[in-house]
Amino acid sequence: MKRLVASFALLAVLAASAAQAAPSSSPFPRLRPTAMPRLLPVFGPSPETMRPRARPGTRTAPIVVASVGSASFTAARSLRPKARPSYVRKVAAVQSQPKVTTTGKSGSICGVKSIRGVKAAPIPGRLKGCGVKKPVKVSSVGGVALSRPSVMNCETAKALNSWVKNGVKPSVGRLGGGLKSINVIADYSCRTRNNQPGAKISEHGRGKAVDVSGITLNNGKTITVLKGWGKTADGKILRRMHKSACGPFGTVLGPNSDKYHKDHFHLDTASYRSGSYCR
Repeated sequence: MKRLVASFALLAVLAASAAQAAPSSSPFPRLRPTAMPRLLPVFGPSPETMRPRARPGTRTAPIVVASVGSASFTAARSLRPKARPSYVRKVAAVQSQPKVTTTGKSGSICGVKSIRGVKAAPIPGRLKGCGVKKPVKVSSVGGVALSRPSVMNCETAKALNSWVKNGVKPSVGRLGGGLKSINVIADYSCRTRNNQPGAKISEHGRGKAVDVSGITLNNGKTITVLKGWGKTADGKILRRMHKSACGPFGTVLGPNSDKYHKDHFHLDTASYRSGSYCR
């Protein structure tokens, strides 16, 4: 028992000695001092804390967010982004009509009663090889109207008249009440073949060519080369028309010729020693 009491007494003495030897400050490092919070105006929060700052490179415009008396506080805000440009669907442009000075009254021209139109003044070419000495502006051939008055020479007008009377009309027959009009998309135009840079001057530039995209019937139905060429009924009519043009015209090009004629017939009166060129 005496030994136990002596042990406790010894422990008490050691504890007291350790307490006296302990340092006056904590051995752990002090916390880093924090930045003092910014004092806000008594009348409201700082404008800078009201909205997030604009991203770098963003256009900003000031707006008033608070005012007291004559003093006002502003903050920056991002402008609304510009609307994305609307993409306009590209549509194949129809060839514009050339400026042609007509002479005389409308009526029979080129010495053929069934060719109707008006004579025009000579057309000078802006490119070498272009131009027409005696052009005419044709409105109808073989009793069938053209979808637009077309400029050409009389040789081409006569070929077109012969094709409509002896080729197109018989190919259509009584379908849809008969033939109403020929849809022309190009006539005289001073340009190169297929509008390709460096190519030869097109027969369009000499007034010897016309492009036909299809026909319209009296019941209002339109048969187009683009949509009708592969169809059974309309395709047969278009193929007969295409074949019948080979003879009156020196060159006949259609969907089977190349990528430039998928939607129309190119008809011109160029002459070749070997005869008409038809594709």
